[in-house]
Amino acid sequence: MKFIIRSFFRTLRIVLGPFMRLWEFASRPKGVVRAPELQQAVNQQCQSLVLYQFTTCPFCIKVRQEMRRLSLPIERRDAQHHQHNRDALLQGAGTVKVPCLRITDASGQSRWLVESGAIISYLQGRFAAA
Repeated sequence: MKFIIRSFFRTLRIVLGPFMRLWEFASRPKGVVRAPELQQAVNQQCQSLVLYQFTTCPFCIKVRQEMRRLSLPIERRDAQHHQHNRDALLQGAGTVKVPCLRITDASGQSRWLVESGAIISYLQGRFAAA
């Protein structure tokens, strides 16, 4: 039974995936335009952030859209097709649940934010006013 359920969802992802990618591309928001020195500061802050994601996950798409709207060059890692990214996500966050944002502070400590709503709130709170 478990095999049938997994096969169903795998097939659903294969069929709907291209349409979701097309929708993401077509509905891409315009990015915030900042002064060059402000954008450089934002780019510097984004180097401590990594988004673990699946390409066609609707919640990941929602977070990526917000990243585009805020003009954030956050590194993205595919935890669906790359086992080492999946393993890092499992070890750091304790679960393979996406989207997940890894936030590394100046001392090298990492904090893992899971749930698209929490990630979007964090990004808006940290970068919307910049």
